[in-house]
Formats: sequence, C-alpha cells, structure tokens
Amino acid sequence: MVSERGLQVLRAIVQDYVETHEPVGSKAIVDRHQFGVSAATIRNDMALLEDEELIEAPHTSSGRVPTDKGYRVFVDHLADLRPLSTAQRTAISSFLTDPVDLDDLLVRTVRALTHLTGQVAIVQYPSFARASVSHVEVVHLGGTRVVIIVVTDTGRVSQRVAFLREELSGGDIDQIKAAIARLVTGSSVRDAAQAIADVLAEESTRPSAGVEDAVRSVARIVAEELDEFRHDRLVMAGSATLARRESDFRGSIYPLLEAIEEQVTLLRLMGEMVADEQGLAASIGRENDPFGLGEASVLTSDYDATGSPARVGLLGPTRMDYPTNLATVRAVAHYLSRLLDEDDTSR
Repeated sequence: MVSERGLQVLRAIVQDYVETHEPVGSKAIVDRHQFGVSAATIRNDMALLEDEELIEAPHTSSGRVPTDKGYRVFVDHLADLRPLSTAQRTAISSFLTDPVDLDDLLVRTVRALTHLTGQVAIVQYPSFARASVSHVEVVHLGGTRVVIIVVTDTGRVSQRVAFLREELSGGDIDQIKAAIARLVTGSSVRDAAQAIADVLAEESTRPSAGVEDAVRSVARIVAEELDEFRHDRLVMAGSATLARRESDFRGSIYPLLEAIEEQVTLLRLMGEMVADEQGLAASIGRENDPFGLGEASVLTSDYDATGSPARVGLLGPTRMDYPTNLATVRAVAHYLSRLLDEDDTSR
C-alpha cells in the first residue's frame, strides 16, 4: 500500500522525468520539491513505489522512471489539469475561426492540436449514420462535364466532377437535379443510399437514353459518395513528430506509423476507450498491446456534432505532459462542439 507522500513522490518523478528526460533520483526530488524530509526518507518511498511496479530503474544508476502502471496512477489520481493560457486559447480560436466546411474545420483542429502539443493529433469524423441529406446540386461545367455536390445536415460536403455520356441542355440538368433531389433530400444517409439502390435495380433493365441515362449515372455517383459518408474516418496531423521523438520510445515506431496510415487500428482503439465524466479518456503504454501500440499513449476527449458524438485526441510516447495535453484536448473538443452547434443553429 502506497502512502499519500509516496503518491506525491510519484507525481514528482513523473513531472521531473517528463521535463528533464532523465531518470529521477532522491536528491533531485529533495532539491526540486518541498517535501520537508530527508533524501533517505524519499529513497524509502521510492523503494515502495518500485515494489508496487510504479517506477523502475532503466539502468544501474540510482535514478528511477515511471512505468506504464505509474503513468496510469498519475493520470487517474494525481494529474491536475492545467488551465490553458490566454495565448493557447487565442491560438485555438485563430486556428478554428471561419472554416469553409466540416472537412476544413477538422483539418484545422488537428493542426491546432499538434501545434499546441507537439504530438500526433487525431480527430474522428462524426458518425453519419444518423445524418440526413440536406441538399444535392448538379452544376453544368460545359460539354458533358458536371459537378455533383452532396451536403448533409451535419455539415459534411462532397464534391465530385463527372462526365455524362451526352451533352445536355441547362433544362436537362435541372431535370436531373430535381430527380435526384426527390430521391434523397430529407432522407438519412443510409435510407438515401438504399433508395438509389432500389431505383437503379428497377431501372437496370430499361434502355438508357438522354436524361434518364444521366439520372442513373448521377445517382450512382451520389450513392458512392453516401457510402463514403457512412465509413468511419480520421483526420491526422503531426506524424513527423514521431521521428523527432523516436528516442522517447522503447522500441520501433513502425507500428505507430502503420496505425496512422491504416487508421482502422486507431478507430478501434478510440472506440473502445472509456471516457470519464468530463469526456476524457487515456490509454497508456501496454494497455494498447492488443492494438500493437504498446509503445504509445492515446488521449481523447469527446465532442458533439449535432447529436453525433466523436472524439478528438493525441497519440504520442508514454513520456508526455499528461496534464497539459489532456487540458488541451478537452479545450479543443469543447471549442469544436461549440462551433458545430453554432453552425447547426444558424441553418
């Protein structure tokens, strides 16, 4: 059983190790922190922490470093979230102000996070299973070229250029747009995709010509875009920071780079993390072994996009500034939720 002072010694070891990158000894703790006891007493406390597997000696020196278990105790019981400075809050605001659309907002979000923390930043797209198609546009670009735009009520926008088989008039394009709009506008993404599939199945045996053929071609493209909306996706920034911090990892950073590239592993991990009452979650070191990410820690905070919850987070080494990073993730998530709520109420 670790005493209250022993836990405070653990706090000091975590904080000093994160700051100095060097194993922490009893003399350094006495010199840097006001415990009011001797170095010998601190050494006894450290011995108890080592017995509990909360700290360990990386080599034969007297210094100790936190274990993954020690970081977990620190995050759960000892990490007081630090309020963001005015400069940090201003940086978040400047990064996220006046986005073009949801895609732009999420790109800005990860850039803000990696800028503020120096870690890999991750943001999950909101679930579009409950999103509805709010608008469809077909714009004639000349000749047989058209641009097809699909918008959901959660702010997701898709634009795709297509080539029709025949050159059509402006009136024909209006007919195509009206036919697609009747089919999908106001329906959920899932129902709209199914409605198009049903129509294409019915129409498949009919001879195709002119506007009817163009409607089917556009409908197929809209269905493909809606299918993309239904897939879970991540936006990430700051992958280069892993190379700069490679010495912070006990082993290879290759599994982390692979997870960033593939996304599926991170989506599964983020989906299984259990948030506290503040919407914050942390998965530390060997807790991530089932996902092949035992070298890393992942911090997340929930955000809300008009009733579609998702997560924003950080990926980095276990030796990270947990209080500051958790506070930053939480602040960015709150700002993101507020922007999305304001955008929804303004429609």
